[in-house]
Amino acid sequence: MKVAVAGASGTIGRAVVRECAARGYTVTALLRSEGAGQLPELEGAERRVVDLSDPAALVHALDEARPATVISCLASRNGSPRDAKAVDLDANLNLLRAARQADAEHFILLSAICVQRPRLAFQHAKLAFEAALSEADIAHTIIRPTAFFKSLSGQVGRVRDGKPFLIFGDGELTRCKPISDADLARFIVDSVGNPERQGKVLPIGGPGPAISLREQGEMLFELADKPARFRSISPRLFLAASRVLSLVAPFSSWFAEKAEYARIAHYYATQSMLVLDEETGEYDAEATPEFGEDTLRDHYRAMLSAAS
Repeated sequence: MKVAVAGASGTIGRAVVRECAARGYTVTALLRSEGAGQLPELEGAERRVVDLSDPAALVHALDEARPATVISCLASRNGSPRDAKAVDLDANLNLLRAARQADAEHFILLSAICVQRPRLAFQHAKLAFEAALSEADIAHTIIRPTAFFKSLSGQVGRVRDGKPFLIFGDGELTRCKPISDADLARFIVDSVGNPERQGKVLPIGGPGPAISLREQGEMLFELADKPARFRSISPRLFLAASRVLSLVAPFSSWFAEKAEYARIAHYYATQSMLVLDEETGEYDAEATPEFGEDTLRDHYRAMLSAAS
């Protein structure tokens, strides 16, 4: 089995390359820079540095690799409108064209579950590519994971240092079923050559139950053996900031980006990363599929242990 992985230097991309190599696949890792080629997780893969904005370079890279399956783990780094269009949409379109020209049989896209309720530039860019992929004459699988362990680990240091855990509102506004890099990589690679997953959009989370922001904090304090302390922030602050910044955004790209960042912060402070019931408009934890064995509790425990 020959597989090409775009976005191979990212957190999930590296895990996917490692999983493919462990299964004995011939893997081509498509990288944006020479330095990324030194990552130890990419051992066993053929590493190719390619400009994702250059269609001809991508065609050449895939024409030489001749993968049966192309996996895109591409994602904009900051979610700004410019970066979202360049990466989530345009780079993926270039990759899709190159995959078709190289006679690849299957295109697997790592998307995001938050596109169910699109309000942000990067979500619209992801949906635009999902639509293009669905219409292309190539078998496809679209995978929409919930939250990652990494995205829920930013306050481990605060708790370890005895600082309060920051929550939005009462900390119960949102819930998610986070999935580890390794478990998500296994789910993605399980889709390679799997006809039952072709032509489908697959939401996926880690082992449940769904967890709130307050429950994440309580778990961290318990594992750190410290009394729970919380500090609440109103999501309305982000909304107010976005409105103020938007007044100047038409005259400054800097303010436009900052306004989008404020909207992103408000979105994640108020929206759950679970399957959305289109009929009720509510997020449904029971309808959110679970996969894998790694738990957020074990991840937090390992981080606290490593720090000590």
